[in-house]
Amino acid sequence: MKKNFWEKLAAKKKPFFVLAPMADVTDIAERQMLVKYGKPDVLYTEFVSADGLASEKGREVLIKDLRFNKNEHPIVAQIFGAKPENIKKAAQLVKELGFDGVDINMGCPDKAVIKQGAGSALMKNPKLAREIIRAAKEGAGNIPVSVKTRIGFSKNEIETWLPELLAEKPAAITIHGRTKKEMSEVSAHWDVIARAKEIANGSGVLIIGNGDVESLEDGNKKAKQSGVDGLMVGRGIFGNPWFFNKKIKIEGISLKERFAVMIEHTKLFEKDLSFPNDGSKKSIKGYHVMKKHFKAYVSGFDGAKELRAKLMETENSGEVEEIIKKYFKKVV
Repeated sequence: MKKNFWEKLAAKKKPFFVLAPMADVTDIAERQMLVKYGKPDVLYTEFVSADGLASEKGREVLIKDLRFNKNEHPIVAQIFGAKPENIKKAAQLVKELGFDGVDINMGCPDKAVIKQGAGSALMKNPKLAREIIRAAKEGAGNIPVSVKTRIGFSKNEIETWLPELLAEKPAAITIHGRTKKEMSEVSAHWDVIARAKEIANGSGVLIIGNGDVESLEDGNKKAKQSGVDGLMVGRGIFGNPWFFNKKIKIEGISLKERFAVMIEHTKLFEKDLSFPNDGSKKSIKGYHVMKKHFKAYVSGFDGAKELRAKLMETENSGEVEEIIKKYFKKVV
């Protein structure tokens, strides 16, 4: 029996809010912070190579990026690749690991990913893109397959690209409202996302809009204007684990509380990723990955730049805690 959580979610709530998959951002530590302070309707992992998951050696390393806790359901694993046979194997593994869904990345603009024929390169190869969706469905069995993509490679190609995807009936398609060429350097084209929803009407496929969603209010407004079923949020969550919390706005969070949460996030990152307490003594991610969060937590006030510079020199959570203590002694 098909376990399509997307259908149940859409029947219960529109628009729903989804966490975007972001490399070196939406790891288990970040997701746990969101679960605690403002859980979205659906969580996504970072994207993981299907080729890597399909090989015994690669699986040993990459499976650590697919760890999740029970409190994260519904959670979707995102995979990327250009070989249908490996996509099938990866989707099967995702199902076995207990995920609620598998998502195929067809929008990543990274040159290394494109070189493999994966990510946004698939927009240039609709035939292969469709084969990949079919392979993922075979591997995923009774859990739903979804796709995340862009409006085109070098120009808006939604009129020709989207029907190719719809023909394979994924459960949901997330449309990032920019071309690969535009990266994130221009505002998202929500008019094109609205057109994507029009094209998909009657297909039974949910359309999720992605790009420049600044708050829950902004997301609701964009959903009303475009007609999308859901919103995916990426950069908005940086330094703001309260993003999806209806009762709390970051403007109402004191600096003291914001920094306490930053320290909590750093400790969690160390425990789960930098110095995992699983007997392996092997770091899954270097501590430097955590530092990109410092830039977001520490901004928008006098002295932020200087404080950030000190935090960027730290090597562990203890040093972060010490710097924050000294900061408050100075300002008080």
